[in-house]
Amino acid sequence: MTQFQSPQFRLGSASATLAIAGSAICFGLVPLFVRELQGLGAGPATIALYRYGFSALLLLPFLPLEKSKRGGALLLIGAGVVFSLSLIGYLEALVTAPVAAAGVVYMTYPVFAALFAFLLLRQALSWRSFAAAGLVILAAALLLDPSSLSPEVFEALVWAFPAPVAFGFLVVVLSGLASQLNSLERTACGLFGSVIGLLPLALQEGQGSLLPATGTEWSLVLAMGLLTALVPQLVFTVACQKVGPVRSAAAGSFELPTMFVIGWWVFGEELGAREMFSALLVLGAILIAPAISGGRRKMVAAELS
Repeated sequence: MTQFQSPQFRLGSASATLAIAGSAICFGLVPLFVRELQGLGAGPATIALYRYGFSALLLLPFLPLEKSKRGGALLLIGAGVVFSLSLIGYLEALVTAPVAAAGVVYMTYPVFAALFAFLLLRQALSWRSFAAAGLVILAAALLLDPSSLSPEVFEALVWAFPAPVAFGFLVVVLSGLASQLNSLERTACGLFGSVIGLLPLALQEGQGSLLPATGTEWSLVLAMGLLTALVPQLVFTVACQKVGPVRSAAAGSFELPTMFVIGWWVFGEELGAREMFSALLVLGAILIAPAISGGRRKMVAAELS
């Protein structure tokens, strides 16, 4: 039986970084769909399942079943489960708190990506790693309006905090671990793990009903699945293997400017000089963040196998 081989994309460091930034723009569209679906009565676990379930079904044939790939597959599935469960608090925060405030919490994930890269990939915490993470945190902090921190908003942001930790870990797993899996297999495993984690919660939340009830909901679900999960996740998975977790996390921070543009354009939140300066800081973080070399990735993978 002939196995499908995913296409080999020849991306350099610069083109891979641009590809990740492009996928981050798609990730940044999530608040648009979340608030629309919340307004139609969908809960956070159901919305998260909608986002990943459609893509997981399409990629189900690419789940690796070979014995030699089971270790990497289980690692990615487990990371997907953890991330999907942590995402529920973040989705709740997008409804309760301003989009920019939720972005402050979520955009701390480059720090955790750098820490996990140090612990799991032995990638040194250089001054460039610290500088890139610091610029992203500063950019996010500039967007936070202290007057918006009511007790309800503060509690929502606290529950959103596990999401950047889990995503930082997922970035490291996708970019530096599970080297025996190709890009389609990695994406399929991560999405399948997300569905495993979310399905019981979504069933409980919907009292046994999962499918969208109206044509409008179906349109939103399909658009969200394609634009914020399947296509950008495939691009991210391919590109992050070229530059490593720290550069991937920094380039992925382009999601933050996208979020406050959505907040301004769709939800009427403020967009001024502070927000523009934050975008420049994110761009600086992307340029500073170090990329791990291909030779270093192969050496680490051999040591961990």
